[in-house]
Amino acid sequence: MRLLLDTSAFLWWITDSDRLSRRAREVLASGLNEIFFSAVSAWEIAVKAGLGRIRLPDDPERFIPEQLTANAFQILPLHMRHALRVFALPNYHRDPFDRMLVAQAQSEGLALLSGDAQFGRYSVEVVW
Repeated sequence: MRLLLDTSAFLWWITDSDRLSRRAREVLASGLNEIFFSAVSAWEIAVKAGLGRIRLPDDPERFIPEQLTANAFQILPLHMRHALRVFALPNYHRDPFDRMLVAQAQSEGLALLSGDAQFGRYSVEVVW
């Protein structure tokens, strides 16, 4: 399975949070799936860490790449086609980071690994 991690799912995985579903844990731990982490999520984490809304054990510039390597997650860059696809999305979700993740998942044929119920309203497979 090819999946794109929601920002919260990434943070819950690396902190071993009980907020991560059993199914999500199985998918992430199996080693059989191709897991992608979006540059959009890195941007969201950097913004929120800079505002003091989340705390990381190190600067995002070091911490995120270390976690991606340790977990063998692939980086999904943000492309123009992703940004432009947002235009066609219904306005179910107001969070611009989450809307971009939906656009990326649709553009790349990825399922979204997320517990956010709003994602289920879009035409994208959601795994949780």
